[in-house]
Amino acid sequence: MIGRGLLRIGLILLMSLIPLQTLRAEPILIAHRGASGERPEHTLASYERAIDQGADYIEPDLVLTRDGVLVARHENEIGGTTDVADHPEFADRKTTKTIDGIEMVGWFTEDFTLAELRTLRARERLPDLRPANKRFNDLYLIPTFEEILKLVRAKEAETGRRIGIYPETKHPGYFAKIGLPHQAALLDMLSRYGYGNADDPVFIQSFEVGNLKALRAATRLRLIQLVDAEGGPADLPGTSYADMLTVQGLADIASYAYGIGPSAALLITPEGPSALVGRAHDAGLQVHVWTLRMENSFLPALFQRPDDPQGRGDFAGFVQAIAATGVDGIFSDFPGQARAALSATNP
Repeated sequence: MIGRGLLRIGLILLMSLIPLQTLRAEPILIAHRGASGERPEHTLASYERAIDQGADYIEPDLVLTRDGVLVARHENEIGGTTDVADHPEFADRKTTKTIDGIEMVGWFTEDFTLAELRTLRARERLPDLRPANKRFNDLYLIPTFEEILKLVRAKEAETGRRIGIYPETKHPGYFAKIGLPHQAALLDMLSRYGYGNADDPVFIQSFEVGNLKALRAATRLRLIQLVDAEGGPADLPGTSYADMLTVQGLADIASYAYGIGPSAALLITPEGPSALVGRAHDAGLQVHVWTLRMENSFLPALFQRPDDPQGRGDFAGFVQAIAATGVDGIFSDFPGQARAALSATNP
């Protein structure tokens, strides 16, 4: 308890030392898979709710169908996010694949045409943690990337504000090896909807390196190198994310990317706030941190509330502590609550 108390004091001191002008410049708010804390992730309903709650950007994870169409799913394995297991006509599609070195069993988007995927319906991925979202099961289709862009355009016309797109290329190396590369389909669709310049509200993100470097040669759109507290990029098995976050590693990232997307565990450690944001800024990189969620199981121990009947912790305190590190962007499953926490810090 003493250690947690000292850490909390340290975070409060950190927040008090941030210049007022910095505090007033809120980080951009990125709706992680939409408002996925309140609707099944990667559905048009989730994205629309996030926009209505004031998200600056919505984030679709992009995978491909057998006929080369970009669709939004967290993974190409869809057994846990759709009703595919209830479709006997697709029982023989269940298979085992190794993706980025991990063996997975289920149904995969690349084994379905878009028309076949359109017969499925989305379901809540975390039903035990988010039981309220189950009431929306089987209501929504798997959206295509184009449908998401059309939604953004419609909401821009409705609200009069610009809404950003923050797509992630999921397993790009794997998809390229099976003849379904992301790059051409992604850039073509973005171009068709008027996105192509460095100042357009688009960030393209990836945990891999090779596809970002290829994108850098093909587009002026801003790129974000995702990094985690453990492991390394699937396309560079000899490289760790820790290597990439050294001074030299960050300088290398700056040669092809606009910023980094670190996990929150890299910014607030059990010992207190890290120096990563400052090092990244020194390298000329923005920092967009992922993913801030309300549930205790996703929060650092300092911000957990074990006795909360909904299983949720001090989310506002966590958002404010993350913002106090000087990050430029925040991913959250709960954009409405994240916006309220940020606004409370910057009245």
